[in-house]
Amino acid sequence: MKNRSLVSINDFSKEEILQIVDLAAKFEENPNQELLKNKVIATLFFEPSTRTRLSFDTAINRLGGRIIGFSDASSSSTTKGETLKDTIRMVSNYADLIVMRHPLEGSARYADEESRVPIINAGDGANQHPTQTLLDLYSIKKTQGTLENLNIFMVGDLKYGRTVHSLLQAMSHFNPVFNFISPDELRMPDEYKFWLDSKGITFYEHTEFTDILSRADILYMTRVQQERFADPLEYEKVKNIYILKNSMLKNTKDNLRILHPLPRVNEINTDVDANPKAYYFQQAENGVYARMAIIASILGLV
Repeated sequence: MKNRSLVSINDFSKEEILQIVDLAAKFEENPNQELLKNKVIATLFFEPSTRTRLSFDTAINRLGGRIIGFSDASSSSTTKGETLKDTIRMVSNYADLIVMRHPLEGSARYADEESRVPIINAGDGANQHPTQTLLDLYSIKKTQGTLENLNIFMVGDLKYGRTVHSLLQAMSHFNPVFNFISPDELRMPDEYKFWLDSKGITFYEHTEFTDILSRADILYMTRVQQERFADPLEYEKVKNIYILKNSMLKNTKDNLRILHPLPRVNEINTDVDANPKAYYFQQAENGVYARMAIIASILGLV
């Protein structure tokens, strides 16, 4: 893993994924270390973010590193017409590692080709979000005791949801069964279904999930992302199609845990928050430990 970028979750093998999950647990036990002393990490967020940016900042601070960068593209030279290529080549002169979020699919791979230092993809459009996936895997392992043979329900925006795209690829190492629940307009793209077929992974597609929720080990809710829709009317048609309520959890498994990459809008009713099966806020906390593990591994500090 040392000095290698993390652009796609497929950049890491099953063994490396498990190493990150195990290391995250160790960082949770002992989060304040000085492994990044004298290291500079650049965080370049060309797209708004709260959890991802702040959890990376927290991870770097807990490891004793220094942060440069920006949280809004409007405060960078892109407003003057600077290309992504020039930004990356310039920033890679200043930092030991670059964390980047960008709205264009493929931007992280392009940045990796231009950078002198490793790139961590913090989300590139509707494509990939591999660090979210690794914190999701850590959350699943913590709550289920295993990553193997689980029934994973993914609900909502499966077309544009980069978190579900990365997660299904990572979980394919562990013999899951997937249930995809979405409106026709937001179905899982064919490329990912073809990929699952090539791996021999079982999946089912549904438009409703209330009657089958009792089968789930993990319920992964997603918001319908308004920013991905060119037509506001199309967004209005599907934005409230799935809303999880506490009453719907009555006959679910004891081990069921509800995950969400956040932010939520109204796809999880607030009456779910007090249910012990709700895990999305703990999931967000786990992002700090997972990102500590990713940074330390890529820089060869553990």
